[in-house]
Amino acid sequence: MKNLGVNELREEFLSYFESKGHLRLPSFSLVPQGDKSLLLINSGMAPMKPWFTGEQTPPRLRVTTCQKCIRTGDIENIGKTARHGTYFEMLGNFSFGDYFKSEAIDFCWEFLTKVLEIDANLLYPSVYEQDDDAFEIWNKQIGIPAEKITRLGKADNFWEHGSGPCGPCSEVYFDRGEAYGCGEPDCGPGCDCDRFIEIWNNVFTQFDNDGNNNYTELAQKNIDTGMGLERLAVVCQGVNSLFDVDTVMNITNHVSRITGAKYGQSAKNDVSLRIITDHLRSGVMMISDGVLPSNEGRGYVLRRLLRRAARHGRLLGTRDVFLHEIAGTVITENEGAYPELREREDHITRVIKTEEENFNKTLDNGLEILNGVIANLGTATAIPGADAFKLYDTFGFPIDLTIELAEEKNLTVDVDKFNDLMKQQRERAREARKALGDLGWEGFDFGADNAPTDYVGYTESGWVTAKITAIIVDGELAGAISEGTEGIIVLDRTPLYAEMGGQVGDRGIIAGEGVRGGFEVSDVKKTKGGKYLHHGTLTVGSLKIGDGVRVAYDAEYHNAIERAHSATHLLHSALRAVLGGHITQAGSLVEPDRLRFDFTHFEAMMAEEIRYAEEQVNEWILRGSAVVVEELPIDEAKKRGATALFGEKYGDTVRVVTMGEVSMELCGGTHLDNTAKVGAFRINAEFSVASGVRRIEAITGLEAFKAAAADRATLGEVTATLKVTSADEITAKIDQLNAELRELRRAAEQAAAQGAAESVKSIEKTPFNGFNVAFLPNVTADLRQVGDALLTDESVVAVLASRDGESVKFLAVCGKNAVKSGANAGKLIKEFTPKGGGKPESAMGGGTEIPADGAEIIIKYLGGL
Repeated sequence: MKNLGVNELREEFLSYFESKGHLRLPSFSLVPQGDKSLLLINSGMAPMKPWFTGEQTPPRLRVTTCQKCIRTGDIENIGKTARHGTYFEMLGNFSFGDYFKSEAIDFCWEFLTKVLEIDANLLYPSVYEQDDDAFEIWNKQIGIPAEKITRLGKADNFWEHGSGPCGPCSEVYFDRGEAYGCGEPDCGPGCDCDRFIEIWNNVFTQFDNDGNNNYTELAQKNIDTGMGLERLAVVCQGVNSLFDVDTVMNITNHVSRITGAKYGQSAKNDVSLRIITDHLRSGVMMISDGVLPSNEGRGYVLRRLLRRAARHGRLLGTRDVFLHEIAGTVITENEGAYPELREREDHITRVIKTEEENFNKTLDNGLEILNGVIANLGTATAIPGADAFKLYDTFGFPIDLTIELAEEKNLTVDVDKFNDLMKQQRERAREARKALGDLGWEGFDFGADNAPTDYVGYTESGWVTAKITAIIVDGELAGAISEGTEGIIVLDRTPLYAEMGGQVGDRGIIAGEGVRGGFEVSDVKKTKGGKYLHHGTLTVGSLKIGDGVRVAYDAEYHNAIERAHSATHLLHSALRAVLGGHITQAGSLVEPDRLRFDFTHFEAMMAEEIRYAEEQVNEWILRGSAVVVEELPIDEAKKRGATALFGEKYGDTVRVVTMGEVSMELCGGTHLDNTAKVGAFRINAEFSVASGVRRIEAITGLEAFKAAAADRATLGEVTATLKVTSADEITAKIDQLNAELRELRRAAEQAAAQGAAESVKSIEKTPFNGFNVAFLPNVTADLRQVGDALLTDESVVAVLASRDGESVKFLAVCGKNAVKSGANAGKLIKEFTPKGGGKPESAMGGGTEIPADGAEIIIKYLGGL
């Protein structure tokens, strides 16, 4: 069996399935896109649900990924056992209606026994008890004896996780030996002990679960394979647990250096070390994918993980903030597969440090109160729910932490009373909101007598008559609003569009009868109850509830928004034309002559692709196609091919916006009546906002013309600076300057090389068996230049090291005669770091520590030749 590191295993798997015709995709974001059934991605197939169900077309019928996953259902067990973790990576190969059981099992067996060279005698397949097809394939096609194939029930061998695709599965177990077993005579695959560890799960996706255990046959039979990367590493590296594999242990070692607690010396300390390591791995990945600490949803998951890790740092004796330092090691261990971690390092460490600093204040205050509560318990064994609620409500002390601290002192918490007090608090807040009416655009009910606002902006423009139904001043319902006052006005009907679907709200004016000017609307929000809240300031006169008014939107502002919105639809179509049908909208923002469009795509767009997309949009603009808006039954709209946003819920009747032959989308926003009115379209930027999600920022209309004028001005300045007569000469001038710069750089490098050659003359080398041995632990000059200078000694065998913050770079060099005598820099570098490799003459690697006995390590290596 090959002993491979985590990063090597990941690459072996993905490369193998690439060789089998699979498209390698990067990991999707941990934040689900368009899937409200999940808080965080928890399996390899979760981001691909629309491909499995046939709602969207996958980029290829065969796909392979290594997916970041988080599961926190058993967070209380993290650290207490060596098998539980919140963050893990799931290797997967997927077939969307291409191959099925036979090929999937074949791939599985070949990879495990041929690529990884795992002893077939130690592998035991299992199948779903009713799946005779899979049993036959293992028995007849692969040649596994029937007695080695285990039939298991639905709880073990039928894969489903909430709603979505599911089906029977076939797992492969690895026998770790009797030392890991329970000793029971019936111990085998599926046993709860640690002897038989499941390393591969072939899910034969045949059904779709609606979330209520109602199953329907999928239109196409699919394959969803899951194999935990860390678990596979446990097997290949021959270690006890996921915390002992190379990349994870390197993080734990960093925690140990900061806290002074050594792994394996104390069971209690080991729990804390595992919790800090695991939770920080999760935290770094979540923040990188855009999650921020908060008190709800996935933000609360992140906050809980970081705060739990911080508290266990306290238990190990660390009072200062420290998690952000370890985040650097998490990034170093994972950046090969997830380069975005390094790009977002400053953001990640800043978020972690801020959260830990805030928690330290909360912890100090809360612990003081909690210790007082515990001291007053007397013989009682439960912390009252009222005290737990006060800790949460007044001091921000999480109930989860109160429970955990109580357990450490063999106490319980009256959670039922706590929940009851939380319910009472929510009811009081609800009653307060009802008394004040609908005061926030988040949306609460005004009452049955106050009907939703009738939006007439689709069909009416100019001045529209309306009646004031409510006024809000200083957060309270008011009967009137006076001159110079900021407030909110609710109307029975309005032509002003409220912020929805990524489109910003209109600006405009609400004027009393016979009054010039009036209430200047700066924004419009829509409540859940359908009321339009017009935010603004009354500049002239006064207005009161029941007044008849005239309302108009700011036409220039409104038209600029429409230009950007119509261009957004054209851009969506252009991206699908240029990049492929897998492109789907993942979010948007439409402002006056500016737009932001997020879309699913697995790699950065090339400059040529961006240019093609921009040209395509402008070509469609110039066609002057009519923009047609229709209201249709949803089934009719889908039949016509209208594009819907995945994850959005639509009513029976939908609004369809069609632009010539190029775009047809379901949309509730406002649009131009002809594409030509967009004027011009220009892409300013394209970049990643999350793994698998790209963003384009673009401008239209007047903003595009302004940008072109600014470019001309800048071009003029560049022409003057370079002292050329026209823009056509700029490239040639820059090429000339670059050539001069290269010559200067070459001269500087020659001087540096000469300096390195001089410096190595004074280096002392230790003769050993015909080799000249040298170890340079603190090189400040360029490693390669010093290494090249050392190679003038053809018998030299040397290792050089330089430190850059937490990271260390190593360079091993072997002279020509040394190589002839058996020395190999590529193998020598492995004695200093597992992350290295190269040629016999020269090899490089990275690490975190510089050994003090480097020369002895080299001599020991040479002695073994």
